[in-house]
Amino acid sequence: MSAILRLVDGGWYTTEQLAELLHVDASTVRRWRTLRPFQGPAFVRVSDRVVMYSVHDVESWLRVRRVDPGEVAA
Repeated sequence: MSAILRLVDGGWYTTEQLAELLHVDASTVRRWRTLRPFQGPAFVRVSDRVVMYSVHDVESWLRVRRVDPGEVAA
């Protein structure tokens, strides 16, 4: 039950908000959801027309994609 509460209590982005945050078009975020394997952050389909992204999932996704130039150059 506590895991559900954390999801409900956490912050959420719409597709449009996430696109603005990442400086990409909303169509790019929608495309990430349809590609196999998925390329974007985890999402929750609230209904046929509403998809939400938790702040925690977006941060985790960005952390995994982070490239440290010092490590790449080595």
